Amino acid sequence: MDLNEYQKSAQETDRVPVRENRSAGDELMVPLLGLAGEAGELLSEYKKHLRDGEAHILFPARVEEELGDILWYVANLATKFNMTLEQVAQSNLKKTQDRWGEGQSSTQPLDANDPEEQRFPRHFVVELREVTVKGEVKIRGYVDGKPLGDDLTDNAYDADGYRFHDVFHLGYVAVLGWSPVVRKLMGRKRKYDKVKDEVEDGGRAQVIDEGIAALVFEYAEKHDWLEKIEDLDYRLLRTIKGITAYLEVKDKTMKDWRDAILVGFRVWRQVRDANGGRIEVDLNAKTLRFLGPASTHEEETVTPP
Repeated sequence: MDLNEYQKSAQETDRVPVRENRSAGDELMVPLLGLAGEAGELLSEYKKHLRDGEAHILFPARVEEELGDILWYVANLATKFNMTLEQVAQSNLKKTQDRWGEGQSSTQPLDANDPEEQRFPRHFVVELREVTVKGEVKIRGYVDGKPLGDDLTDNAYDADGYRFHDVFHLGYVAVLGWSPVVRKLMGRKRKYDKVKDEVEDGGRAQVIDEGIAALVFEYAEKHDWLEKIEDLDYRLLRTIKGITAYLEVKDKTMKDWRDAILVGFRVWRQVRDANGGRIEVDLNAKTLRFLGPASTHEEETVTPP
């Protein structure tokens, strides 16, 4: 049976239809409570199945009945919210594909059509190394022996490893092909295109990039730094998708973001434990790897320019 056909037929047995003289709360509250009640009935049948095992011979029939009642209430609510079941189903499939599906976003790097000198290198190694400047230990990044950005500390009352957070941005580069922060640090802003330079690679996009890193870091702190974690909270991923909705990375899926975040934290934990390290970024393979500890510890007597 067609979903919309079922929805239309289901409304013929609605005991609380939409009427001008009835409170809008009634016509919605009844099916909402009914939906919750039927979900409870389904759980109750499963409880009996756990308790009685095969002796609960009516279990399959009861499950079918309760699922049918749940479907009726879903159809009723969809109608009262001016939606069709087909619309609801398509929206749900789009959401689940975005979060768990395969091959939903383009495998072509976001900067594939930009001038080569303004693209991310497709393969490079970043070294995060401890340096002592006027007695203060900081982290300095290097690419091909050249410093990458400013020296970093945790910028916190308690040491929490945020001084290594550039690893998160490198994870976004590896998996998503995106990070306005790393693009600026590497001198790869796309200045050939004024709009792209300002919108995609400019200050606002960099703030969003840093904001995502800070947001996920706070989430990870409450989840054992994502160790042994294989998925992320839907609301977190939805928030990230929302704040990047106008940028070129908007077409990357929730699964892409999940993968970028998880691989970033996996390498970050290795770098944190080693107090630095060498990190391989491979955009073609979409991988981020910890290659080993940093080579040396530097000490400077003056603050670098």
